[in-house]
Amino acid sequence: MFSRLFENVSRRALVLLGALLVGLFAAPLVASDYLLTVLILILYFAYIGQAWNIMMGFAGQLSLGHALYVGLGAYTAAALYVHFGIGPWIGLLVAVPIAGLAGAFIGYLAFRFKVGGVYFAILTIAVAEFARVGFDHLTWTKGSGGLFLPVAQYAQSDLWLLRGKPVMFYYILLVAVVLAFVFCRALLRSRIGYFWLAIREDEEAARSAGIDTFRYKMIAVVISSAMTSFAGVIYAFYYNNLFPEQVFHISRSIEIILGPIVGGVGTLFGPIIGAFLLTGMSESLIAALHALGIDIPGAKQVFYGFCLLLVIAALPDGIWPWLSRRIGLSEREK
Repeated sequence: MFSRLFENVSRRALVLLGALLVGLFAAPLVASDYLLTVLILILYFAYIGQAWNIMMGFAGQLSLGHALYVGLGAYTAAALYVHFGIGPWIGLLVAVPIAGLAGAFIGYLAFRFKVGGVYFAILTIAVAEFARVGFDHLTWTKGSGGLFLPVAQYAQSDLWLLRGKPVMFYYILLVAVVLAFVFCRALLRSRIGYFWLAIREDEEAARSAGIDTFRYKMIAVVISSAMTSFAGVIYAFYYNNLFPEQVFHISRSIEIILGPIVGGVGTLFGPIIGAFLLTGMSESLIAALHALGIDIPGAKQVFYGFCLLLVIAALPDGIWPWLSRRIGLSEREK
């Protein structure tokens, strides 16, 4: 099965992909503590970007409230751990269905009553904001005071409880990105992937061809939301504190979508390239300003806006389609 997924991929593409994987797996051996934290952020946004890309890039449904699923995953697993001592991997079995049900609820409301385009995007924002206000007053998760996970010093990383050093989270996220990449490629090459692309390009034509657009859009929303909740669990146990204003805020949703947009919506490598460029360059900018003793409020947001405007003006399809043409990759390898 794995070989069939990459049967049409050229030797050059496989070599480049293999070199990238080797470099990423070896990175913690030479990276400083600060660089490792930046790489963790990059992988975090690369993974979420892949999950968001399923909904928007594959099925054409614009979500501007994906922080909702991050927050649901984070709060569910963290609350179960704090109140009942349930480990994050067991908590994940609860968090994923909850996020999937939230996605299904939004999708049903939108698609059942034919809410699409910008109105669907507004609906996702509204539900995320509703969750933010709700969790701000939910005493079981400590409300606006913040939910804090107990932290202890571990001589060795505890993978089962996700307690340990940053390098453990790095490799967890790296494996998650690789699996998400393979999973997304499998989806694109499947029947459902072709249905999604048909819906994205022309929903009315897809419906006329006999495609159950409601069903397949619902599948895209549920898969995307469920995948995103995993990143929320990792977020909670990596940072060990959760605040509704921080987790559910619309700015978090915007950060999620910028990587795929800059890298190339609808492509497999786009979210990864976008995460590396945006997160890597923005963190470098902040570090440089800090070293110079300069404090500019909102510098990162201004940098994001500049990058987005530059890409839209020069490369409207994103960086990866342009880059893939320069290195001689075919359409199937993007």
